[in-house]
Amino acid sequence: MLTVIAFVVALGVLIAVHEYGHYRVAVACGVKVERFSVGFGKVLLRWQPKRQHPGQQTEFVIGAFPLGGYVKMLDEREGPVAPEERHRAFNTQPLRSRAAIVAAGPIANLLLAVALYTAVNWIGVEEPVARLARPVAASLAEAAGLRGGEHITRAGFDGDLTPVQSFEDLRWRMTQGALDSRDLTLEVEGADGKPARQLVLPLSRMEAKDADPQMFRKIGLLAPLTRPEIGEVMAGGAGELSGLRKGDLVRAIGDTAIYDGQQLREVIRASVDGGQPRTQAWQIQRAGQSLTLEVKPEVREEGAVKVGRIGAYVGAPPDMVTVRQGPVDGVWRGVVRTWEMSALTVRMMVKMVTGQASLKNLSGPLTIADYAGKSASLGLTQYLIFLAVISVSLGVLNLMPLPVLDGGHLMYYLWEGLTGKSVSDAWMERLQRGGVALLLVMMSVALFNDVTRLFG
Repeated sequence: MLTVIAFVVALGVLIAVHEYGHYRVAVACGVKVERFSVGFGKVLLRWQPKRQHPGQQTEFVIGAFPLGGYVKMLDEREGPVAPEERHRAFNTQPLRSRAAIVAAGPIANLLLAVALYTAVNWIGVEEPVARLARPVAASLAEAAGLRGGEHITRAGFDGDLTPVQSFEDLRWRMTQGALDSRDLTLEVEGADGKPARQLVLPLSRMEAKDADPQMFRKIGLLAPLTRPEIGEVMAGGAGELSGLRKGDLVRAIGDTAIYDGQQLREVIRASVDGGQPRTQAWQIQRAGQSLTLEVKPEVREEGAVKVGRIGAYVGAPPDMVTVRQGPVDGVWRGVVRTWEMSALTVRMMVKMVTGQASLKNLSGPLTIADYAGKSASLGLTQYLIFLAVISVSLGVLNLMPLPVLDGGHLMYYLWEGLTGKSVSDAWMERLQRGGVALLLVMMSVALFNDVTRLFG
């Protein structure tokens, strides 16, 4: 139920803001708006405010089907217009006014993202400290000289280093570097208190196509530093059957000394030989006493790979830090994050079109609904971050030069501005049909990805 509510609220807010952008600028340009609708299909609620802008008699509507909305303006192409109201029709407006009205929707979504990121910066969010677990063996991080326990204080590209506020901040920068094929410079403080030093994470070698867990496994930095402690143990799972209990601190598995939770998870994953579980001797500390247990994991499949699992939460919670900004810094960082997310979204779209990135990165309503529920369950700030990310995606997507989207109409206006002639009705119809077909293909791919992620 939480997932459904969070999804519907998210769609309602994002669509309402987008359409309000169109509506507000249309009214400012003197265009008569006949209907403002959030949702399609059967009308669930309709009203007409008594106090409206002069000349406006807009009907506001909420439809039963929430995947979209529209602003219906007076337009001679859609029906007869009285001569005395012709100056209020959309199609009779100057080119700059029509372009401003069309662009206002996506811009409203981007401004909403700035506001949401700003709110999160002001409220503050609890995030793990940027102290590293032991990197994955043979990964880029290990090759760069990271061994685990380092605290990342600053990071950046091309020598421009800025403070790293949390592990999530570091993950964002690694994502940018991997998808843009740019090396990330890290300034680290050693676990033993040695002076800070700089290392280069050679992300340009990756040629990453998907922003997924496998990308971070290649980088080698999967999680922040945690104690190698056993958390909740699932009843009847391999851990309970082997004698593990909540609170057990793992010191060694076989001849391998265990230093942190991430390393422990990697050793458990690798405890499979020829598709069969490998029983190993675990040295653990329980209530101040040292014990040895023979632990036999169960085998699970992750795609084409078989890995070990023990049916327990592995690793204690990491050290946390409250990331909060002041009034001015909060707004500025909201603008910067919106710009960074927009730029990354555009680059990913270009890469998908050119084949440099996988179409698996496309997400549809099922994935969005799933993320909405998960983020809402984690608290207000996580839900606001989710809304900001989706708002950026909606704004950027609508600015794509694709017929039927706002960006497609802006391309028509660009042609009109350059040639002095509007796009002919025949060409408009052809382009609209092509745009609808392409949009349907994109939606089909996104829905297929959703089903594969959630049920595959």
